[in-house]
Amino acid sequence: MPALKKTVLTVTSAVLLSTFVVGPASAVSKDTTDDPKPTAPMSKVGGGRLGLVGTQVDLGPGAPVLPKDLTGRSWIVADAESGEVLASHNPHWRLPPASTLKMLFADTVMDAPELQPKTLTHKVTNKDLADVGEGSSLVGVKERLTYTVHDLWLGVFLRSGNDAVHVLSSMYGGVPKTVTAMQAHAEELQALDTHVVSPDGYDAPGQVSSAYDLTLFARSGLQKEDFREYCSTATAEFPGEKKAGKKREAFQIQNTNRLLTGDVGVEPYKGIAGVKNGYTTHAGNTFTGVAERNGKVLLVTVMNPKSHESHAVYKEAASLLDWGFDAAGKVTPVGELVPPKSAETGTGKGMESGGGQSTTGANGAANKGKHGSGTTKTAAAGSSGVGIALGIVGGVLVLLAGGVFLVNRRWPLPDLVRRLPRR
Repeated sequence: MPALKKTVLTVTSAVLLSTFVVGPASAVSKDTTDDPKPTAPMSKVGGGRLGLVGTQVDLGPGAPVLPKDLTGRSWIVADAESGEVLASHNPHWRLPPASTLKMLFADTVMDAPELQPKTLTHKVTNKDLADVGEGSSLVGVKERLTYTVHDLWLGVFLRSGNDAVHVLSSMYGGVPKTVTAMQAHAEELQALDTHVVSPDGYDAPGQVSSAYDLTLFARSGLQKEDFREYCSTATAEFPGEKKAGKKREAFQIQNTNRLLTGDVGVEPYKGIAGVKNGYTTHAGNTFTGVAERNGKVLLVTVMNPKSHESHAVYKEAASLLDWGFDAAGKVTPVGELVPPKSAETGTGKGMESGGGQSTTGANGAANKGKHGSGTTKTAAAGSSGVGIALGIVGGVLVLLAGGVFLVNRRWPLPDLVRRLPRR
């Protein structure tokens, strides 16, 4: 394997911690009204209240009210470790996801043998880039040039490069194989609102996901050290053109997640550590983020704010995170982030409750539920989030009688105030 150049991954401490069968899914037509509404019934995965139209929150004594002027068509804020959903608004509304779908792409193929090790190099061909959609976000991958897998993941996460996604998909076995694997993984994660058509999130008829599902993708992906590293990297050096007789140059790329890097009118969010943003004319702005404050780790997803304010998706996500940190322990959860199907929780699948009623996901499969009140018994027991929490925390796991897992509450996110070599 050729020697690799050095890439600088820089994240300032001020930015970081302060301290898913394939089945029919209806194509979503472009909205013809200024205020479209979700069609009922929506999925009840994670609890019956999550399938209701409108905002769901159960404030207790001393709990702050939700932020005013939230315009996202769909949003959710949840405890990343316990899986408790603190509040939601149409979280199962099937909407175009834009580039936030890259979280599912990464979680599906990042550890695949075809993409190991990260030092693996690939010379890009015309075929690799043939299906990149017109107007796609690009990192600048060029035909006939060689890149490492590490380079390409930087392009995916920082610049949301559809070109990098397609090269990695080609290395994995092609776009059709990648899409099939992503759909299967979404089903395994019980992300049943999701129908995958393109691996990069580029607008395609029938391609949908939901705030709930995107949050599941983030929570699963954050188990992976590399996923955490890439999604929380603010800037990096990406290989540029190769000129005869000269050393190959590199150029700096910056993460397009404005809660991580900041921009005019939006400050870096204190405690932010990723994960992914997206935008298309069809999907509008979408964003999933994870942040920590005083030992509490929250996930938030906002889809397609109606506000025309610049960076509205980030501002609304930040206000929901602020609310969530203040409200933690003062609200009754309205649902839960369910565990993967394969999670050995001993408490069932964490699906909707309601006397054994079934709910139909995007694949048309009926799923029986367990809890009926919207409270999160499995989450409270620590079982719903065990796989995710364990991966993120990298900490203590104890298996108790009855299959209930406990994990420690500490989430030491990766130390990114450092320089890392390309691998």
